[in-house]
This record gives sequence, structure tokens and C-alpha cells, in this order.
Amino acid sequence: MAVAPALPAIVLQGVHHEYQRWNNCGPVTIGMQLSFFGRTETQFQTAPFLKPDPDDKNVSPDELVAYARSIGFESFASVGGDLDLLKRLVSNQFPVIVESWFIPEPKDEMGHYLLFIGYDDATGELIFNDSYEGPNRHVKAAEFDRLWQVFNRTFVLSYPPERAPVAQAILGELGDSQAMYTHALHIAQAEVAADQNNRYAWFNLGSSFVGLGEMEKAAEAFDQARSLKLPWRMLWYQFGPFQAYYAVGRYQDVIDLATANLHTTGDLEESFYWRGRAQQALGNLDSARRDYQQALRYNKNFTAAADALAALQ
Repeated sequence: MAVAPALPAIVLQGVHHEYQRWNNCGPVTIGMQLSFFGRTETQFQTAPFLKPDPDDKNVSPDELVAYARSIGFESFASVGGDLDLLKRLVSNQFPVIVESWFIPEPKDEMGHYLLFIGYDDATGELIFNDSYEGPNRHVKAAEFDRLWQVFNRTFVLSYPPERAPVAQAILGELGDSQAMYTHALHIAQAEVAADQNNRYAWFNLGSSFVGLGEMEKAAEAFDQARSLKLPWRMLWYQFGPFQAYYAVGRYQDVIDLATANLHTTGDLEESFYWRGRAQQALGNLDSARRDYQQALRYNKNFTAAADALAALQ
């Protein structure tokens, strides 16, 4: 097994580019990633699996992983990535999906997937296939990392099974869930120490504590992040506050957060699910049942909601 060092510059060849339709960056980007390995699926094949409701605002990293695995690929989602890791992966012929923040207009901020396909150390630029802005998009490394931080530096790797030994050698400890979240926690702790007003560092601290099962600490970190005024779409994509507040018994906070989220757009299955969980914990079984049904209305493949609803029947 030969693992190549990071090159001074590289752009992967043979990666298809496709422009997205409405809210389809996830379905497009997983298709672009898999095209490097010879697959030909476009968003017209991937989207029905990933988002049965065409208006679904969020496809999670875990859903991208599930799609890749459903067609025979190995796939893995991680937090706590860094630019050196991305460069090592692409230098070893692995295009990498990254979940980033996207600000097309002031006060119009949202989550967005990009496919990392190359870089040039001489110019300090990273190169992406972007389903919204086009192929071979060049972005300064520091600018990208600032936006990647919003999602705890999440990335998704997919590859044929025969390439697993190389991928695992590059990933190292990030291939282990406990070590991955511990690594992300240390990054967030350092960034909080460097800037107490960094709302994303506090949020990442909370998310990493959730991954490690330390829910009291997670709830405290999310409280601090929220006190610094998170973007209004933040909880469309990331659900750590729901998980942490539910785990520590702050059910009304879960209901209030989920309801506020649903006031911005009414088709967030995760918000319905977590509100249902909190309603159920408070004994409001009819409300919980309605929320689980709504979650399944917007995503019939939402197993957790289906299981919760079945348990109430």
C-alpha cells in the first residue's frame, strides 16, 4: 500500500460537473464525487433517494454516506478535518465533499456542499467543483477555512472498496468516532480560547461534546453559541442543540427552538422529529404523534421518526 505525500499542486481530472436544481447541492455533489470513479448518476437519480420531498432544505452528511453505500461504495463522514488532510486525500486521488457555509448575499447565509478537487500551494488557492457557482472554482485557503469552520470542518469521503487501505491510512485516528470527536473538540477548545466571541467555535464545541456523549457540557456550549446570535438558518442543518437539550431534560427549549425553526420554513423533518421527541417526553402524545407524522410526510425514509411513531401506535 503506497500513500503519496501531498503534492505542491494538483487538480483531479475526470470529475464531472453538474449545476444544481433547487436545493440540490447534496445530490449533485455526491454524484460529482462518485463520477471520478466511473459512476454516471446525476441529480435526477440521486435526489429521489436523498430527498423524497423535492423542497427538502437539508441533506445530511450521513444521508450522503448512506447513498454511496447503497451502490457499493465505502463512505465515511467526519468532523475535525483540516487543509493538510484534504491535500493528502486529493493527492492520493480521492475527491472530497466538504460541508461549508455559503453567503451569496448579506443576511442570506446557508449551508452548501462543495467538491474539493485540487489546490495550488504557490497561489494559496483551493479548487472546487461547485454545483451553484461552477467547475474549477478557486478559493483562497483562509477564506474557505473560515466558512468550513461553521460545520465543524465536516467532510465526506467515498471510494471503491479496493481503495479502503489507502483511505484508512490517510484518515488515521479520524476513522475512529471517539478519536474523531476528541480531535474536533481540541480544535474547538483552542478556537474558543483564541476568541471568546467566536460563535462557531462555541457551536463546534457543543457539537463535539454531543459526539462524545457529554451532554451537560454540550448544552452549556450551545447556550454560549446562541448568546452570540447564530445565523437564522443554522439549525436547518445542524441538530446538536436539540440533542443536547433533550438529553438534559430541557424539553421546552427543544420545542421552542424547533418551533422557531419551523416558522422560517415549514418542511424541516428534523425539527418536527425533535419537537415530537420533546412533546412525548412531556406526555403530550397527540402532539408528538402529529410531529412524527409531519417528519415522515417530508421524508418517508426518516427511520428515527418512523420508529418513534410506531412506538406510539
